[in-house]
Amino acid sequence: MKNALGNIMQQAQKMQENLKKAQDELALIQVQGESGGGLVTIIMSGKREARKVTIDNSLLNEDKDMLEDLVAAAINDAVNKVAKMKKDKMSDVTAGIPLPPGFNLPF
Repeated sequence: MKNALGNIMQQAQKMQENLKKAQDELALIQVQGESGGGLVTIIMSGKREARKVTIDNSLLNEDKDMLEDLVAAAINDAVNKVAKMKKDKMSDVTAGIPLPPGFNLPF
């Protein structure tokens, strides 16, 4: 029993180290979200911080509501890509360690 507890503690420490490394890596990654067939693009960091917004000139004379919808859609696309990256990275970090269903580590 004592050896099993020590093994679990060692696995937890290793997972914590891997989690920190994954967080650092994700902070450096950038994704591109887009909408309108690329007419609106958003560059977002792995921390979900918008870095750049690009709007094609052809949209500047269009309906304001449509442009706002395209910007929102591009942001949502970027956020979803970051979430998928984090999920994939999390599965790498927790590989081999059984976690209860629904248990999410902070990222």
